[in-house]
Amino acid sequence: MVYMKNLTAADFLLCLSLPLRIAHYGSTSVIVWQLYCSFGASALFLNMYASILFMCYVAANRYLKIVRPSGTHVLQSVRTANIVSMVTWICLLAPSVTYGIMFLITQKPLTSIPNHCGLLFSASVSLMLKIMHTFSAIIFLLVSISLVFFYYSTSRRVLQAQQRQLASSGSEKLVKSRRNMLVLVSIFCVCFVPHHLVRILFVFLLNTCSVDPVLFYLKEAATMLSVFNVCLDPLVYFFLCKTFRAQVRKDVQEDQHPTSKHRESEH
Repeated sequence: MVYMKNLTAADFLLCLSLPLRIAHYGSTSVIVWQLYCSFGASALFLNMYASILFMCYVAANRYLKIVRPSGTHVLQSVRTANIVSMVTWICLLAPSVTYGIMFLITQKPLTSIPNHCGLLFSASVSLMLKIMHTFSAIIFLLVSISLVFFYYSTSRRVLQAQQRQLASSGSEKLVKSRRNMLVLVSIFCVCFVPHHLVRILFVFLLNTCSVDPVLFYLKEAATMLSVFNVCLDPLVYFFLCKTFRAQVRKDVQEDQHPTSKHRESEH
C-alpha cells in the first residue's frame, strides 16, 4: 500500500505537469518555453522514474510475499517502505531541481522559438543531462532485469506447485501472483521500453540533421506512450490491492442498484 500510494502521487504530479507540456507546442511565448524546458521537462523525468522505481518496489514486495509468506523479512515492513519511498523521492528531486536551476541560470539567449530544448542548453547543462541520462539508463536496465527475474521466479514456482499437485488454494494464490506480476511487467514494457529505446537514438543522433525530424516525432510518440502509464496504473491498483478492488465493486453495485443506496441514506 505504501508503494502504491507513492505510485499514485507520481501519476498525479505527472498529470499536473502535462498542461505545460501541451501549452509549449502551440505557444510562441519565450516564458512558456523557458518554463517547460526548465521545470516541465524535469517534472516529466521525475515522475517517469518515480513510476518505474515504485513499480519495481511493488513487484519486489509481491515476490517477497511468495518467498516469505509469513512477512518476516525486514524489507516487508511498513517502516522500511516509508524510508525507501522517502529516499527515492529525495534522490529523484535533487537532480531534477538542480537541472531546472542550472538551466535558468546558464540558458542561451533566445533569438527565435526553438524546435527543441537542446538548442537552449549551455555546456554545463548538456554535461549534466548526459550524466542524468546515463544514470537513468542504468536504473531502467536494473529495473527491467529485476522485473524479468521476479516474473520468471514466480512462474517457476507456479510450475513446481502444479507438478507437485499442491493444495488448490495454495496453487491458486501462486497463479494470482504470477498474473499480478504479468500485469506489472506488461505495463512496464508497453509504456517505458519504447521511450528508452528511442531516447538512446535521440541522444546519439541528435546532431544528424537528416534523421533529426524523424527522431523528434518518434521521441514524442514514445513520450506520449510513457505518459499512458497514468491510465494503465489503475490496473495495478485493481489486481494488487484488495481494498481498491472491494471499493470498485461496491461502487459498481451502488450504480447498478441506486434505490438501495437511497434507502440506506434515508435510514
